Amino acid sequence: MINDVKSVVAVASGKGGVGKSTVAVNLALGLSHGGYEVGLLDADIYGPSIAKMLGVTEGTRPESIDGKKLLPVKSFGLSTMSMSYLVTETTPMAWRGPMASGALKQMLNFTDWGALDVLLVDMPPGTGDIQLTLAQQIALAGVIIVTTPQDIALLDAKRGIEMFSKMHVPILGVVENMAMHECSFCGQNQEIFGTGGGATIALEYNTIVLGQLALDRGIREYGDQGIPVIVADAKSKAALACKSMADSVGKILSRRQENKLELVID
Repeated sequence: MINDVKSVVAVASGKGGVGKSTVAVNLALGLSHGGYEVGLLDADIYGPSIAKMLGVTEGTRPESIDGKKLLPVKSFGLSTMSMSYLVTETTPMAWRGPMASGALKQMLNFTDWGALDVLLVDMPPGTGDIQLTLAQQIALAGVIIVTTPQDIALLDAKRGIEMFSKMHVPILGVVENMAMHECSFCGQNQEIFGTGGGATIALEYNTIVLGQLALDRGIREYGDQGIPVIVADAKSKAALACKSMADSVGKILSRRQENKLELVID
């Protein structure tokens, strides 16, 4: 475990394009608004996006007070670290797996995270070197799986759950993104990518659905502007859904911390 970090939680997906980073950013802010000290690590070495989503100015570089450890970049109250802060936006990370894993280890261990209640790790898609490295290096409190209701996405999500389960990492729950779309003309919900997929996979793996997010243009537009929806439009359905997810995650982590203390006392 990283010093002074109570819980490290991975936010993962079996495939790209399901909105995992969007969920990670808004979940981190939801936890922060709930009174938790939160860090956010962008572990997508090849395609980091957290800096853009949080509106961090291009060219921002982390400082160091001792020449050894880096200070996380602060944004919206979050302590963040990303490959985006160490290279330019157009630098291609043409690295083989061991080099990418090495970069993850350095960002984890050579960042002065300070005292955090939760460190969320926004994982790259898939089940490769980065996922294995994180599970082996850190005693993860759990993983949150992000998927869409689409059959292909669910198939890949299952692979992600299976991998983390084999690494003995608890599955905290499933987030179903793009679960529905509210028609701007008639107001009816349209289930563009299918329905019930998140609940089905949660039932199959004895976990829960932490929340559902609609296919909402506002989420994308605010993210592109570097102002996450939970900040930009705090009373929107999307923002309230993110806050509800954060409340659920916070309660789960609090119970786990209490159980650990009880075990130590016993």
